[in-house]
Amino acid sequence: MTGVHTLPGVSIGEILGGREGLRIADPRQTSVSVHAYLRDLIISGDLPPDTQLKQAELARVLAVSRTPLREAFRMLQEEGLISAEPNQRSRVLGLDAEALDSLYAARVTLESLGARITAGGLSRDEMRSATAAFREMERTYRAGDMASWTVAHRGFHRLMVGHCGATVLRTINSYAEQSERYVRIDQAQHRHDFAARQREHQAIFDAVRDGDARAAVTEMSAHLAGTARRVVEGHAPGHGTPCVDAALALLDGA
Repeated sequence: MTGVHTLPGVSIGEILGGREGLRIADPRQTSVSVHAYLRDLIISGDLPPDTQLKQAELARVLAVSRTPLREAFRMLQEEGLISAEPNQRSRVLGLDAEALDSLYAARVTLESLGARITAGGLSRDEMRSATAAFREMERTYRAGDMASWTVAHRGFHRLMVGHCGATVLRTINSYAEQSERYVRIDQAQHRHDFAARQREHQAIFDAVRDGDARAAVTEMSAHLAGTARRVVEGHAPGHGTPCVDAALALLDGA
């Protein structure tokens, strides 16, 4: 595992000091709110890899009980963001090149399928929504509002694959959420490449809108594979992305 930074003797309270606190709009959704709050801190890097997460300390700092905190930890563990350790102690996980490669291979395969099925089928409302999402990505990135950018980016991708059926779409959405951390890493490492990524988004949109199924597959798969390769190369040089490469070969052969 690479990119791990230890934080000896630093408490959660010190790490979170000065940051906006947890807000719970609906007490019945406390575990969901805690999960979203901690997830954003991990993805943004505010809780860096190897940070110890002690339930007792977090419960005190966030002013919540242990029950919703345990459920939030379970969800974070399923997403591969934290480890589960004895004595109710967990830690933030660093980048795992093999896990990233597998995740993006699945995304390449499923989202290329979704783009192929969706190509030529966008309604006028969907086209308008995709255009609005694209513009919102531009605006929020320039403003440095990465939380809003993530929402717009996720919405854009969802529209590009939206006709693949509810079952496949649920899996795509889950994998996309698990990938947000890697997208943020890619952006941080390649701050001057935003225009290139937007050209890729535009190419995907053009192909799906125009009903060019082959181009939709090509553009979507290349876009996702590029992210995976850049992040892996930045954190584990020489590791490569054999699963992503296999997914691309599968699509090329099809």
